[in-house]
Amino acid sequence: MLIIPAIDLKDGHCVRLKQGVMEDATVFSEDPAAMARHWLAQGAKRLHLVDLNGAFAGKPVNEAAIKAIVDAVGDKIPVQLGGGIRDLDTIERYLDDGISYVIIGTAAVKNPGFLHDACDAFPGHIIVGLDAKDGKVAVDGWSKLTGHDVVDLAQKFEGYGVEAIVYTDIGRDGMLTGVNIEATVNLARALTIPVVASGGITDLQDVRDLCAVEAEGIMGAITGRAIYEGTLDFTAAQKLADELGETA
Repeated sequence: MLIIPAIDLKDGHCVRLKQGVMEDATVFSEDPAAMARHWLAQGAKRLHLVDLNGAFAGKPVNEAAIKAIVDAVGDKIPVQLGGGIRDLDTIERYLDDGISYVIIGTAAVKNPGFLHDACDAFPGHIIVGLDAKDGKVAVDGWSKLTGHDVVDLAQKFEGYGVEAIVYTDIGRDGMLTGVNIEATVNLARALTIPVVASGGITDLQDVRDLCAVEAEGIMGAITGRAIYEGTLDFTAAQKLADELGETA
C-alpha cells in the first residue's frame, strides 16, 4: 500500500482546501519543491500533485512550481499530476517534463472521447480521478453533481485502458473524518485496475483499515491535510503500510 503525500498548488504555494473550496485554503509551504524533497526524505514512494488554479481555470497555471517539484525529486519516485488537463498537448508537455502519470478528472466525465484518445496516445500514463458524493460523480472542482454512477463510469473508463482510478469521497476530503472504506471497496471490487483512495485520512487507524482491504484492489491512499497538520505521521504511516503488506 502506497501512502502518497499530496502537494496541492495554488498561486505557486503548497495549500490544502476544505471540501474543494478555493477561498478556504490553508498555505502550508511557500516552497513546493522543498516540500517535495521533504516527503521524499520521509520515505514517500510517489507524490500526488494538484494544480488547483488549473482545475478551476481549465488549463495549466502552476507549471513553474510543478517543474520545480519534478526537478527536486528527479527520477527517484514517480509523480502523478491532476488539475486543468484538457488536451493531448498538455499531457505530452507534462510527460516530457518528467511527470509519470497524468490524472484526468472533469474532462474525462464531460468529454470521454478525449480520455479515450489520451489512453491511446499515452498508454500506461493516464489515471482518471473520480470525485463522488453518495455514489454520484461531481465535476468542475466539485461544484456540480452529475447523475453519473461512479462504478458505471469507472468500468467504462477501465475499458478505455486507464491505468488506475483515484477515488475521492468529497464529503470527507480535507475534513479529517476518516476514509469512506465501504464506498472505496465497492468501487475496487467492480474493477480489475487498481484504485487509489483519497479524502479523509486522519490517523494510523485509517491506514490499518485501508491495508485490511488492500487485497480488494486498493493500491494506495493519498493524504494531505493530516500529514501537514500532524494528525498522521507520514513516515510511521508508510512503515505501517509496508509491515501490514508483508503480513497480508
